[in-house]
Amino acid sequence: MKPLFVAILCCLISIALGQSSPAGTTTVAEWQNGKNGALSITYDDGSYNQFKDALPIMEKLHLPATFFIITGGIPGSKYHGRFIGRPVKDIIAETATIPANDQNFLERCSAAGYLGYKGTITYVTKAAGMYDSPRRKVQAYKLMDSLYKKVRNGDFQPGYQPCDEYLQEKGSTWDDFRRDAKLGYEFASHSITHASMPGLDSVNIVYELEKSKEEVRNQMGERYTFSTEVPYGYENERVMQIAYKIYPALRNRMPEPWLTELDRPSRKSPTVNTKDYVQWQRECNTHATLPLMKSWVDTTVMRKDTWLVLVIHGVDGLGYEALSDTLLNNYFHYIKARDTSLWIATFGDVTRYMREREGTEVKSKIWKEKIKVTLTNSLDGSMYYQPLTLKTYVKSSWKKATIRQRNHMKYVLHAQVASDSGGSYVIYRAYPNQGEIIVSKS
Repeated sequence: MKPLFVAILCCLISIALGQSSPAGTTTVAEWQNGKNGALSITYDDGSYNQFKDALPIMEKLHLPATFFIITGGIPGSKYHGRFIGRPVKDIIAETATIPANDQNFLERCSAAGYLGYKGTITYVTKAAGMYDSPRRKVQAYKLMDSLYKKVRNGDFQPGYQPCDEYLQEKGSTWDDFRRDAKLGYEFASHSITHASMPGLDSVNIVYELEKSKEEVRNQMGERYTFSTEVPYGYENERVMQIAYKIYPALRNRMPEPWLTELDRPSRKSPTVNTKDYVQWQRECNTHATLPLMKSWVDTTVMRKDTWLVLVIHGVDGLGYEALSDTLLNNYFHYIKARDTSLWIATFGDVTRYMREREGTEVKSKIWKEKIKVTLTNSLDGSMYYQPLTLKTYVKSSWKKATIRQRNHMKYVLHAQVASDSGGSYVIYRAYPNQGEIIVSKS
């Protein structure tokens, strides 16, 4: 639903003023500050070079970003990888006589990484990917059978070996993350162990997501529990239904009636879109040339409805599809040069803005030569606190305007009046559910 247009003055006054939008008419801009589009830089896995090499480039350019971090491996974390279920020795023994099937696969795959042997996680990752595809489930069963046969035969070394993504965070600390968060970066959960969740049963999915969220809350604060990315970009419906109940915003999927989703594998472009917004995810990797990556930005600038979500993994030789800091420096400068047209913000903040805009009712009225505007919605104010950018039409005689909001009286905004085909207007920011906004002639 488009934000509500409210016009208070009658048509005769509108004609007298010589403008098609009566004074008081107020709308919410598609994007913060009336920009053409939005862009979010996101990083998966939290590999050390993201912070050592990429973050300093962004900081020099004042570019925000979102880091989806694996919480279990950070020193000082309370929650680590584990299997929730019956004793693994019982599961191992059972595999000698009962092959993997649709009834027992999820339990066996969930337990496989915690059997007490190194090298089993690779099997979990592969089998989960196979199981996510209905046509490859039989292959997943066979792979799980081969894993447990090797375990029974003693083919693995004793111990525990997490996945590479987990190990590549080595060097980062929660103190580092708290320091960077103060600079405006968003930190969000990427699970405890970078688990392959289509291969996990429900109780172990919940553990990975809930306890990672709790870890982030304890270490960073409540505001950093808003966003998440389920590892490997899976969109498995069973996993998504569990994740939706734990996190308000998933990068994997964001089913909204007003949003078209184009995920990373999609070959579609945002050029044909029938909804208010389109989220266009593109992966910056070694297969994407710099000219191609720049073209994504250009497309977003030219449109009014597009949110470009960039996905980055490895940096400078560390991590999946690692990009050099030289390439990132070039690309980030290109993005920064277009920030007059693009709202560059964290994943969480763009999500908040869109939901607030779509869910907010706008009312306005003329009162004693002033314009009163109210913004109301039913969203949880502890999670949704983005100001909205408003466009309010004023009388043609106005040259400047002063804006005050009831619950933010110490912040007085002074705006220059501009004009378009609808008449004279001012652009300003205000908060939903924070009292009346008074727009007056300066």
